[in-house]
Amino acid sequence: MNADDRSTLARWRVATRLPAQDLYRARRFYSEQLGMEPVDERPGGLLYRCGGAEFVLFRSTGSSPGTFTQMAWEVDDIETAVRELRRRGVVFEDVDVAGFRTTEGIAEIEGNYPSKGARGERGAWFRDSEGNLLGVGQLVM
Repeated sequence: MNADDRSTLARWRVATRLPAQDLYRARRFYSEQLGMEPVDERPGGLLYRCGGAEFVLFRSTGSSPGTFTQMAWEVDDIETAVRELRRRGVVFEDVDVAGFRTTEGIAEIEGNYPSKGARGERGAWFRDSEGNLLGVGQLVM
């Protein structure tokens, strides 16, 4: 299959949308705990950019169940990222499910992302102020 045969959407960037029941509280969390400021805002929404990607926090009366990773950052050094986020007040989830378990907040996940040349990934998860499950991951080459 050549590039012209791909879906129109396969050629474009993805922008994540995360619900926030309290946009002011969410903005404060992303600023104080994650060190991020919106690059644009409109009534009911905040736009953030990081690493060439975008995500939006939007005012919503609904919420995510928080049972799956909604957005994650790929980092070069997960220990440093986790340490810095903890210093800023982020609380990491303890995970113990079939296939992996966290130790000091970080899980070793064998077999993730062979398409990226990796033999696995190291991951850590936390919730934002709105209950959205977010993660950080480091490829294991």
